[in-house]
Amino acid sequence: MTPEDPNGALCKKKQKTFIVNDLDLPHNLTGSSWCTPTGYANEVGEAFRALVPVSLVWGSYAVATAYVTADAVDKGKKAAHGDNPGKTTRVAVAVVDTFVWQALASVIIPGFTINRVCAASLYLLGRTTKWPLPVRKWTTTAIGLSTIPFIITPIDRSVDFLLDSSLRKVYNEGEKHE
Repeated sequence: MTPEDPNGALCKKKQKTFIVNDLDLPHNLTGSSWCTPTGYANEVGEAFRALVPVSLVWGSYAVATAYVTADAVDKGKKAAHGDNPGKTTRVAVAVVDTFVWQALASVIIPGFTINRVCAASLYLLGRTTKWPLPVRKWTTTAIGLSTIPFIITPIDRSVDFLLDSSLRKVYNEGEKHE
């Protein structure tokens, strides 16, 4: 699946690019790779929370966190190439920025969002329908899964704004003093 692929809408979440000391780094591990979907494991886990043991949901967070960590390490390795001055700083900034961005945009905020959408859906279905519990749970899961594509862009833009307004200002200050 490539970023241009119309069926690759979910992959676009991991395509955010940022600049670190004139080094253009995509925000995902090796572009649109086989491991990109693992960044969505926690959202899928949250959507299935009503149907599976909670240990599987927590396992989905472990998978997504492993992806975030691997992506941050990958960006650090890419930033380490060359013998430019400030290499250590560039690597640290790449790792920290990628880890924080991915943790917020791929794990924390989407997981919370899908969790709340599913909890509200299950509650409302219980109050407004006479459907059996298994039907309400499967409907809740379908609602959670169908919500994922709609939350990606707003969350990514919000995390960009948050980091541009906070953490990335610290990086820019460091560049001015070098």
